Amino acid sequence: MKQNQLFFKSRWRLASWYAAILSIVLLICALGFYEAVAHAHRITINQELKSVAGTLHDSLLPVLEQPGKIEPEVKELLPNTCLVETGCYNPDRFQALRLGVIGQDKYYLRLFSLSENLVAVAGMQPELPQVLDREWETLTDSQGIRYQQVSFLLHTQQGQNWGYLQVGRSLQDFDTYVANVRWLLLLGVPLVVLMVAGVSWWLSGSAIRPIYQSYRQMQQFTADAAHELRTPLAAIQATAQSDLMLPDLSGSQAKETLKSIVRQNKRLSYLVADLLILCRIDGEISTSSSNKNREKVTLANLIIEVEEDLAALAMASEIELTSQIKVSQPIVVLGDRTQLYRLITNLVTNAIQYTPAGGQVIVSLTEEHHRAVVSVRDTGIGISKPEQRRIFDRFYRVNKARSRSKGGSGLGLAIARAIALAHNGSLEVQSEADKGSNFILRLPAHY
Repeated sequence: MKQNQLFFKSRWRLASWYAAILSIVLLICALGFYEAVAHAHRITINQELKSVAGTLHDSLLPVLEQPGKIEPEVKELLPNTCLVETGCYNPDRFQALRLGVIGQDKYYLRLFSLSENLVAVAGMQPELPQVLDREWETLTDSQGIRYQQVSFLLHTQQGQNWGYLQVGRSLQDFDTYVANVRWLLLLGVPLVVLMVAGVSWWLSGSAIRPIYQSYRQMQQFTADAAHELRTPLAAIQATAQSDLMLPDLSGSQAKETLKSIVRQNKRLSYLVADLLILCRIDGEISTSSSNKNREKVTLANLIIEVEEDLAALAMASEIELTSQIKVSQPIVVLGDRTQLYRLITNLVTNAIQYTPAGGQVIVSLTEEHHRAVVSVRDTGIGISKPEQRRIFDRFYRVNKARSRSKGGSGLGLAIARAIALAHNGSLEVQSEADKGSNFILRLPAHY
């Protein structure tokens, strides 16, 4: 339970950090996007205002003769212009006049004399303070609507200063658009952050799951190893204590006790040796140091050697052990000869152990797609489908009572598969209950 809580807390921390970092990045990107959109629109509006003001300035320049005076040609150029001196302009009841091709709902024009007195107006006329000392200015009217305006000097035909030209534009459409973008980001970013949090929780689970499984496997391995070690130790202790309780111990009884202790000690030695082999192979896989002992190994010779060494075991178990080399030329693999020998030995020993008397074990060698294929097929008790998924687990036995009676530790197939993986190969099983098993080893051939 404590371990589960520890991994849950670790997953929560990992997900929180991941979500926090992504959320910060997302917020920075959202702010950058918002500022980029607003800046682009500001630049566009300023360029638009500058273009309109420049066009009006160039149009008025040829017809202005006296400073502060509106010539008749100006009225022809801007027919809807309202001259302040005629009394048409009253800020309280002024109706917007169309400024040429410029929409009256957005733009306004004002002409000031050099003494900064208003001379003429056109377009919409919002209630804004009069500002002429700055070229660009952003103003706000009583209704909270913002305006952008540009002001600069007008000149007469003779180059004299005529007065000031002021062109402005309403920013209401711009502010509405930017506000929509802002609301979209304010509503969208939290939703995306929630999605990021969900994805973070899933990713943290995916990231920590192999660690958790490895931890559970380590726990299981430790428990299984302790159990396997405790069994022969308990047997040794029980045998010794029972003999110590006897008042008189004969020589034959002492000899039998020593034989039992030696037998259990041998079992312990095999188990410790298998554990050390697994640790060494795991270390070689993790550090890629197994290449140090690599050499060219002819598999046909190795199979014949295993057959000769296990012939006595097969004969004692009343099993027919044969080999079939089905290749036209020798197949060579690059690997550790001692480990490969142990791999094939474990497979053949396992087949003999689970095959009843009178059965058969066949070791064959073929080549398939530039890979050497070693098959160890038996006519034994077979393996059911559910058990096939666990057959290569450490300390797992298909028939616990039978394997223990023959001295099995449950590590043979685990060692075999570890050696196969260390040599960039694979090991799989094909089996049916009561119909025998076929272990197939595939190794990359070396040419």
